[in-house]
Amino acid sequence: MNRKYYLPILCFAVIGLGSCKKFLQPKPTDFLGTDTYYKTEQQLNFALAGVYNTVGNGGFWGSYANYLLDWEADIAYMNRLTLNGPFNFNYSASDPYMTGLWTTLWDGINRANVLLENIDKNPAIPLAARDRVKGEALFLRGYYYFTLVQYWGGVPIKLTSTKSPSEVSVARAPAKEVYAQVLADITAAEPLVRNIRSLGFSGAVNKSAVRGMLARVCLTMAGEPLKDVTKYQDAKMWAKKVMDDAEAGHGLNPGYPNIFITLAQDKYDIKENLWEAEFYGNNADPATMAFSEWTNIGYINGPQSAAGSATGNGVAYMNITAKFYNAFEEGDLRKWWSIAHFTYVNSQVNGEKLMSPLPATERDKWYMFPAKWRREYEAIPRGSSVVSATNMPIIRYSDILLMFAEAENEINGGPTADAIAAVNLVRRRAWSTGVKSIAVTNGGSGYTSAPTVTIAAGNGSSAEATALVQGGVVVAVNLTRDPTGVRFFKEGSYTSAPQVSISGAVALERRQWPLFTRPQMGKCLLPHVLLKQHFSLLSRMSACGNSIWKVAGRQTCFAGESS
Repeated sequence: MNRKYYLPILCFAVIGLGSCKKFLQPKPTDFLGTDTYYKTEQQLNFALAGVYNTVGNGGFWGSYANYLLDWEADIAYMNRLTLNGPFNFNYSASDPYMTGLWTTLWDGINRANVLLENIDKNPAIPLAARDRVKGEALFLRGYYYFTLVQYWGGVPIKLTSTKSPSEVSVARAPAKEVYAQVLADITAAEPLVRNIRSLGFSGAVNKSAVRGMLARVCLTMAGEPLKDVTKYQDAKMWAKKVMDDAEAGHGLNPGYPNIFITLAQDKYDIKENLWEAEFYGNNADPATMAFSEWTNIGYINGPQSAAGSATGNGVAYMNITAKFYNAFEEGDLRKWWSIAHFTYVNSQVNGEKLMSPLPATERDKWYMFPAKWRREYEAIPRGSSVVSATNMPIIRYSDILLMFAEAENEINGGPTADAIAAVNLVRRRAWSTGVKSIAVTNGGSGYTSAPTVTIAAGNGSSAEATALVQGGVVVAVNLTRDPTGVRFFKEGSYTSAPQVSISGAVALERRQWPLFTRPQMGKCLLPHVLLKQHFSLLSRMSACGNSIWKVAGRQTCFAGESS
């Protein structure tokens, strides 16, 4: 019975298709085809923007990479039990975040392939312009493959665009071949792209970014799983090219917090940041709504802040680990910029804070929030917005210095003067030159209230402290908390131990005295204070698995600092 019904319907369908044939148009008119596009330099740049779009896509640096893919390692963790994903060790093909990253990267590769296939369609476009676009597209394709191979190991290598559903079943290539393709693409890009100084910003691919990425790729190949130790030499070579590039003139930002403040303020620092994922707008201003180029940096991975406050909405899906907290040596200024030792107040005063005490237990450390990304510094109005325009730095100059040092150490079987010098540049920038503590060795007597503590002016900033009096005796001189939250204490910055003076709060006339003296005034003994400063820098290195670094008389295993 069924055959009697199907046959007439099939015949009607065939007849219908035949009768409509004359109305079909062979060329589409509702979208751009490759045969009519890529004819001008502007069209090449538009297509290149599409390849760049993958970098800031929500499946990559626009969202997932900031918290959902568990790229924080042992630094931080997701504090949400209601969500599941890689952060809960769910590395399955069914996981939407894993699938999202996979799909995003392959989309970027296909976009690059389409552009590269059509880049020379019009020879009238200046060769220099075509070469620049080609170089940036090659780099991006290589970067997307680099991310794939790090995450999944061997993946298919597809260097032509997908034109048919039958072309998507491609055999998986070994990881070694994928890395070879990554090197081929990014190396080919190096002579074609612009110098970062002539470019003027770090949101586009440039020679420094290419060389820095090649150093990173080679260093990765030298380790697990390939263990191609010959790549240490290449990693050193590419890192040294960045370090020696006088035209680019790279250097460390003098202040570690300034790296992230500058990013939040939507400004560029091309000396420190070699390449950034670009974002724009806040999903609230009508002028920026159409572009959808924002991220959740600060909202998702910064200190907690109430929606509607002047500081901006911060849901704070991340907490730090106790291991991360304990990794910082005393005097490392990165600690209190990276870990929130305050809570934002729900008020209409931007950045208003309530300072928190030090964690009392190891358990308390696990409840602290990361603090690099602070919404109080964002240039674009925040309000209740859950997004920001803060760029994500993918390669920084500190990465270059530490990759050079690691490669140099491995090549020579141990530390060299050049390796130590490169690491010390990073450590010197991170290290406090302020007052560490003030010890009272003689508290005097006769004080009716806390005297005024004055510390000599420092080099750029000065320390502040208060005296604690018990029974008429100064029992402690404590540094004052830093209300900005940039540092834990207002410790200042000095090139030598500053003079400390204490005055007032006694029946006798006020006196000031140099540090380390014990003046006596009648029955009132003035306190004797001992000032300590932070140590700095490496004194020596020796090899033992990871490099062992002797710092201020203590040995710690050093695994590198790229943040």
